[in-house]
Amino acid sequence: MRVVIAEDSVLLREGLTRLLTDRGHDVVAGVGDGDALVKTITELADQGALPDVVVADVRMPPTHTDEGVRAAVELRKAHPGLGVLVLSQYVEERYATELLAGSTHGVGYLLKDRVAEVREFVDAVVRVASGGTALDPEVVAQLLGRSRKQDVLVRLTPREREVLGLMAEGRTNSAIARQLVVSDGAVEKHVSNIFLKLGLSPSDGDHRRVLAVLTYLNS
Repeated sequence: MRVVIAEDSVLLREGLTRLLTDRGHDVVAGVGDGDALVKTITELADQGALPDVVVADVRMPPTHTDEGVRAAVELRKAHPGLGVLVLSQYVEERYATELLAGSTHGVGYLLKDRVAEVREFVDAVVRVASGGTALDPEVVAQLLGRSRKQDVLVRLTPREREVLGLMAEGRTNSAIARQLVVSDGAVEKHVSNIFLKLGLSPSDGDHRRVLAVLTYLNS
């Protein structure tokens, strides 16, 4: 897996590089701001060496507001096959929604605290690089919370809402079953009911399931 890291904290950037390289992945570049990230990816693409995934902080110089996520959105438009995983200190709903608008193929949004859980973080990077989805449970909770206020999930049972939240994190049916300590068949039934109640067509692909969930939440 070939990775580009965009993080203005040199200490954190070096730490992320070490985490990934120690596990056999290739960090091809590390930059400290959004403009440098766009320039680096453009140059690599021109060389026919587009990386598999970008790991970028939401907030970077010069204003430390939304440079990182704006660069990520720009890169996804220019290179749809590029995986993008953004890191944030807090759940910033507007940025999460902007990043997740459209296809969620190869996209992730994690809180920086999740980096401390090394295996989980590396798994998330690999999943995004492979075209999957990695959403922090706190991000999902806030998106679902907003939707509940709008009464859009009123037709779902509490268990179906729980399953929906886990689906939006990018988990498979088997993973959901293990988390809830129920059978795979029970989860499949819940998933079918969720799609039926939301008027969505079920799909076997996890990223498509997440796309359906997020499209619904943003409606």
